[in-house]
Parts: sequence; C-alpha cells; structure tokens
Amino acid sequence: MPLPSWENKILLTENFESNNDLLSGNSMGIYFDFEDRQLIIHFKPLNEVFKAEVFQANKGFLLNFERDLIDEDDIEYALDVMSLFNKYPEFIINEADKIEQINKVVFLLKQEFYSDTASYIMLKTLLKVLLLHLIRYQNNNFLEQDLNQNRVFDFLELMETHFLQETNAEFYANQIGVSVKRLNQILKEKLNLTAVQIIKQRKVTEAKRMLVKSNITTKELAFKLGFDSLSSFSRFFKQNVGVSPSSFKSSSQ
Repeated sequence: MPLPSWENKILLTENFESNNDLLSGNSMGIYFDFEDRQLIIHFKPLNEVFKAEVFQANKGFLLNFERDLIDEDDIEYALDVMSLFNKYPEFIINEADKIEQINKVVFLLKQEFYSDTASYIMLKTLLKVLLLHLIRYQNNNFLEQDLNQNRVFDFLELMETHFLQETNAEFYANQIGVSVKRLNQILKEKLNLTAVQIIKQRKVTEAKRMLVKSNITTKELAFKLGFDSLSSFSRFFKQNVGVSPSSFKSSSQ
C-alpha cells in the first residue's frame, strides 16, 4: 500500500498574517512566537480561528495540520492532543531548557518540510514528537490550575469518547458531578461555548472528516452520527458548514 502524501496535510508559514493562511476548518493550528526569554504559543482548535491579537506579533511561524495526522494513531494520543488545544488558547513557556527543546524539534520539522525529499512518515513523526513535548509541558503547568479548568478537561475527554452516543449535557454534568447549569457556566467562562455547542462542533468536525476520509455513504454517516434521517443530517450539516454533505465531499476530492 503506498504511503499517503503529506501535501495539503501539513503547512508551515513564516510570519503569517491572517486566518486565510490556514489549511481548512478541519485543521489544527499552532502559532509559535519566540520572544527574548520566553516562548508564547497560541493554539487553534478544530473549527475555530486564531484571535485577532495573534497577528500583531508575526515574528514567529504557523504550524497548521489536518486532524488526519493524529487520528491515525491511538485514541489516547488523539485525546491528549485534543486536550492540548482546548485547555488554553495561549500557553507560555519560560524555562530555557524547554524552549531549547522545542526549538530543536521545530528546526528539524522545518528542515524536513522544506526538503526536496520531504517524507510523510518523517513529518508525521516530528509533529508527534513536538506535540508530545507540548503535552508534557502543558500538563506540568496544568497541575497548578483551578478546579474548573480540571472540569473542562474532564468534559472534553468524556465528550471525545461519547459524543456519538451522548448529546445531552446532563450526561456529562452527571459524570463530572455538577449541575448542567454549572457545567455550562464553567464552559462558557473557559471556552466561550456551552456543552451542547461543543458537542455540535465536534459532530461537524467528525462529519467533515468522514466525508473526506472514508467511503461511507451520506445516509450511513447520518445514522452513525445519531441522526434519525438523512434529511435531518443534511439540514444540520448545511446550517453549520454552508453547503450540503454531497457538495462538501465533491469539493474535497
């Protein structure tokens, strides 16, 4: 079986200036701003864009990649990456040894990306090494965060594994041990979205991914995502994406 191509899967952009530089809505973005003695990292989760203030300091670079590059690995790794992107939109590293380590991996990633013989396996491996470092550094910092941030993490982890079956906020609130009202207050404070909005966003992402990546029919996908009919899924998709599922799939091929 031939190896997949890395083109249109990963993008490095020096001094990027707007969200127009992103690969797609189904991609994840990291903007690295290497300051004097600190590294400021901005994360763009799926179906979102960078905040406008990110573009005010364009001395760093953008790393943008499609979700496929993490979905091909085990579920634990994918969950860790999703948590990395959703815990904090901005993460600051002050320790010199950690900054040096990130610099080394970034250098190798750039070197491979710009090489005439760039390899899908090499790029994917270097991306994974970089993400694992960021996950470790963020988790160390995460231990010092407040109780509500832990609850956000718990919700995102639960949602990633149950969103196909459980779309009611009550399920997640019960699992976490808070009321639905309190859960939504916490999520609005930290992520500016309610539980139902986050679950809907995740379903949109999964629908896009499956339409592009698999040979599943639109009807099969509708039932897989928990819709009771093809028409209800089509309405949901068009309301959130702007085009029908079939049009989206055709334009992505």
